[in-house]
Amino acid sequence: MNNVHVRPDLYLRLGELARFLFVGAGNTLFSLLLIFMLISYAGADYRVANFLGYVVGYVISFSLNRLWTFRHTGCWKKGFLRWSLVALIAYLVNLSVVVFTHTEMGIGIYTAQLIGIAVYTMTSFLGGRFFVFAMEPSV
Repeated sequence: MNNVHVRPDLYLRLGELARFLFVGAGNTLFSLLLIFMLISYAGADYRVANFLGYVVGYVISFSLNRLWTFRHTGCWKKGFLRWSLVALIAYLVNLSVVVFTHTEMGIGIYTAQLIGIAVYTMTSFLGGRFFVFAMEPSV
């Protein structure tokens, strides 16, 4: 009988990925709800509502991923700056993938967007795990 040994850190990474996806889905729903409420009930201009929704979502995403997904206890300011850099890189990679798959490969724009979202998500997760919230060496 074959004994398959799965490394314990693989389970840790899969748990982090599941939490990351959960935070992302919940954050997206919350941000959309906030945007719609600002437009519908507060009479906010759609551009202002969109901006505020994204800013609030960005801060929530950083906070939940720092505290719950990756359980990071390091300096939050350093983490926030790194999170901002990862978000920018993930967006630029996403945009490049969408443009390339649509214009060069002839993939429909909606499918290209879905591919871009998947790439953005994985870029964000890997950047968060191995750069933003990497375990800092003990002194």
